[in-house]
Amino acid sequence: MKVRFSASPAAWDEWAAPLRAAIPEMVLDRDGDPASFDGIIHAPGGDISDFGPYRNVRLVQSLWAGVERIVTNATLTQPLARMVDPGLSQGMAEYCTGWTLRAHLDMDRYAQDGIWRNGQVPPLAFQRPVTILGMGELGRATARMLRALGFPVTGVSASGRTVTGVEVHPVAELDRALAQAAILICLLPDTPATRELLDAERLARLPQGAWIINPGRGTLINEDALLDALGRRRPAHAVLDVFRTEPLPPDHPFWRHPAITVTPHVAAETRPATAAPVVAENLRRAMQGRPVLHLVDRSRGY
Repeated sequence: MKVRFSASPAAWDEWAAPLRAAIPEMVLDRDGDPASFDGIIHAPGGDISDFGPYRNVRLVQSLWAGVERIVTNATLTQPLARMVDPGLSQGMAEYCTGWTLRAHLDMDRYAQDGIWRNGQVPPLAFQRPVTILGMGELGRATARMLRALGFPVTGVSASGRTVTGVEVHPVAELDRALAQAAILICLLPDTPATRELLDAERLARLPQGAWIINPGRGTLINEDALLDALGRRRPAHAVLDVFRTEPLPPDHPFWRHPAITVTPHVAAETRPATAAPVVAENLRRAMQGRPVLHLVDRSRGY
């Protein structure tokens, strides 16, 4: 099979060798006659904007879990698969669990200032409800890790898919799920239905003192509403890894807010070592006419 690699030059340097090792029968190229390619490996930063000439391509495989930058491309008529990488899922679950534990244990209260605060004892995990918005691959991986530590986990899912050990609410019951969220983890994709889902009214549903952890998409939360809500401790703190503009501008108020922790979009990365076998399996499936894994539903945007 012949596959076109459409991503940034830095991505080529990182991915070419692992992909060739995972798919030795593949001819991988960054250029050539569009009609000669059987597949495309894509990530933002690539040079393909018009997919029309690639008429023989049987699959466009994204290297990113999020496909909002490509799914609306009107020239893309070929099947599109998003990346579901076990390394990415593990990294996301570890990020969410680490910040959940920091919120749960209130680690920041123990200032190194000579004051003995041994009367401030945190509750146990089973007393701290966690709600996860989005029960896809990343949400389920995070739920498994948190449940293993004893946290009661509630999920909100558009698909309504059941998850073992997790009480899953439909989106219609979002307000109910927010009201019981001592810690709210946001793992929703960027779609018209999710943009600004957490507005002033929804943020006000959170319990006093709740934490928000958002490594999903920056468009989910209304920024002005969040800044206002933090003043009322609903939520009390927000850990934000994703933003409408990245890098986050140095003068953005999030940097200076005492109740916001900014992390620079590092919650989860697609790692070539664990993702290249996923790409290999999907390309082989497409070439053999078998069902493709993680096919994007264009009507839903993911």
